[in-house]
Amino acid sequence: MRLLRCLFVLLGVLPAIAAHAFDPFVVKDIRIEGSQRTEAGTVFSYLPVKVGEMMTDDKAAQAIRSLYATGFFRDVSLEVDNGVLIVSVQERPSVAQIEFLGTKEFNKEDLLKGMRSIGLAEGRIFDRGLLDKAEQELKRQYISRGKYSAQITTTITPLERNRVAVRFDVVEGEIAKIRQISIIGSQVFKEADLTGLFKLRTPGLMTWFSKDDQYSKQKLGADLETLRSHYLDRGYLEFNIDSTQVSITPDKKDVYITIGITEGPQYTVSEVKLAGEILIPQAEALKLVKLKAGEVFSRARLTESTKAISDRLGDDGYAFANVNAVPDLDKAQRKVAFTFFVDPGRRVYVRRINVAGNTRTRDEVIRREMRQLEGGWYSANSITKSKQRVDRLGYFTEVNVETPSVPGATDQVDLNVSVVEKPTGTVLLGAGFGSEGVVLSGGVTQQNVFGSGNHLGVQVNTSKINTVYSLSFTQPYWTVDGVSRGFDVYKRNVDPSSLSLGQYRTSTLGGQARIGVPFTDIDTVSFGLGYEDTGITVYADSPLRIVSYVNTFGQYNTAVLGNVGWARDTRDSAIYPTSGAISRASVETGLPGGTLRFYKVNAQHQRYFPLTRDFTLYLNGDIGYGNGLGGKPLPFFRNYYVGGVSSLRGFYAATVGPKDANGDPVGGAKKMVGSAEVLFPFPGMRNDKSVRVSAFLDAGVAGSSYAFSELRAAAGLAVLWVSPFGPIKISAAQPFRSQIGDKKQVFQFTFGSQF
Repeated sequence: MRLLRCLFVLLGVLPAIAAHAFDPFVVKDIRIEGSQRTEAGTVFSYLPVKVGEMMTDDKAAQAIRSLYATGFFRDVSLEVDNGVLIVSVQERPSVAQIEFLGTKEFNKEDLLKGMRSIGLAEGRIFDRGLLDKAEQELKRQYISRGKYSAQITTTITPLERNRVAVRFDVVEGEIAKIRQISIIGSQVFKEADLTGLFKLRTPGLMTWFSKDDQYSKQKLGADLETLRSHYLDRGYLEFNIDSTQVSITPDKKDVYITIGITEGPQYTVSEVKLAGEILIPQAEALKLVKLKAGEVFSRARLTESTKAISDRLGDDGYAFANVNAVPDLDKAQRKVAFTFFVDPGRRVYVRRINVAGNTRTRDEVIRREMRQLEGGWYSANSITKSKQRVDRLGYFTEVNVETPSVPGATDQVDLNVSVVEKPTGTVLLGAGFGSEGVVLSGGVTQQNVFGSGNHLGVQVNTSKINTVYSLSFTQPYWTVDGVSRGFDVYKRNVDPSSLSLGQYRTSTLGGQARIGVPFTDIDTVSFGLGYEDTGITVYADSPLRIVSYVNTFGQYNTAVLGNVGWARDTRDSAIYPTSGAISRASVETGLPGGTLRFYKVNAQHQRYFPLTRDFTLYLNGDIGYGNGLGGKPLPFFRNYYVGGVSSLRGFYAATVGPKDANGDPVGGAKKMVGSAEVLFPFPGMRNDKSVRVSAFLDAGVAGSSYAFSELRAAAGLAVLWVSPFGPIKISAAQPFRSQIGDKKQVFQFTFGSQF
């Protein structure tokens, strides 16, 4: 202790020694010597004395300390010559260059940026302490990538003009892999079943891509919580993780993880009670409790119960309701009773709704989707519906809702809606490639014209079979109640002869007016009335069925079209849905006044089931049925056809189904298409909602019956990328159930340029 005290005293007087103690004097002038890069004015600014002032030992010691503290100098001394104060300095060298050798794991620009963030950069003063810090940080980065054996050697080379070059020589070594994960103490569940729950795993078929065989503290923490949830959701209330050991072999290539656990006994729920200020009928509150007496305890159901009661109180304006479930353990009987203590807090109302982030979309387009009203009592359900409705507009990549308290008020909150807009205009280019070559299509659509929420679309399809020109317009809010109106005008030319699907042509010119009436927040009924004029051109080698139709009903046909439709949309998002469903049903008929009399009934249901945080199951079913009226058949150009990227992937468009004597598809009055897809993020882009991958199974049939024997099916992979250039969808499908004469198309894609 005495030695340390002496050392501190010595350090304290060193600056005074360096200043060469002298008698006080009046400074006539100040001269700086030894400075090469540092401006004299910079040195003057750190001196506690100016010309004409008295210089003392205390000021000299202060000057020495201040100049050392700048970090610019490695030596500072003061001298006096006939009243002239001479400040002699020796500057620290500057960093002339930083070089990395052997760094394949990291981009060198990123490494230089990281060095700059800790103070080591070209042009800055060299500090060996910062160099040691930089070396440790680089080592830490390699450890985070699983390269525990990385070796880093630092070389400092002196250069002219008091500069140095810094070089990091790196031997990266191999990535350490997890060789074993052991769980000690598991009796109820098999160890293999428990480790199967983990994100971390030993090397396998896909771990080269997922990197899940590389140790990560964050991933291990998440896996431990998964393990805890697994036990707590199955009644093991006293489950505990006793220890976690992560060891690495001496060669730093293999990692071993050992987890010690205590399972404890399994508990059942003996009783559930409510206490506190409940404010809603107790019978209703008890129905919200998912835990039931006699059942095995589950933490997930416990959490769900507290949230359900909180949300129910939130619907009545109690935004800050607090529900706590207090357990009462009977260890002897292995039972647990829960008392839910309810504190509703103060009832609050929404003072103001604030919208931000919408640079193009008008405020009213967002506000009219709000089901929470300004000045109304806070409602958690209404706020959730509001967010979902804004998200389903399809104009935004992100929709965030916050309800901060109003400063100085205990019974008010604001509703802040922030959005991130995406391009809503699309120039769509589509292509398919298969046995029949390339098919192109295009269109221009603006879903949010001038930020008004109105839809305007112009489509041109230049495929070999169909040439379509169409113009459509929809005003979603014709009235304040959400009644929509719109119209469609189109010209459609069909020429199957170009692909040897039948020698004939049809040309249709038509239009219709539409009205949509919302009956609930999720249900809309639509009505439409239109007119079509269709001309049919036949040739000497046209199919007999086409010639027969023309001979019976004429070359020109007119139709007065009426249709009624219903749609229900409960999806959580229009762009990246993970839950909910969308259902549609419609009836179209040829009304009196036209030569075509028929009807067609269609129904479609799409549903999303969240499997995990990343994986979503998507199911789609589409069925249609048509027939003629008044003794007339269903017009052949109104038949259903299956095949193509939008119905049955793996098959060329409109080729699945019965064929005539020439092998040309004829379609049919019945259609049934189904698909099942598992949607998941693109590997390595988990948080990027612009890219999604799916593994799909499609099946479908079209013709005069829904016979299973006529069913075609294909399986494959698809990628949907909402790129900066527009939406891109790529699919590759392999038919595994087909029939002779089917035209297969393995690869298909669409590309849209957004504006």
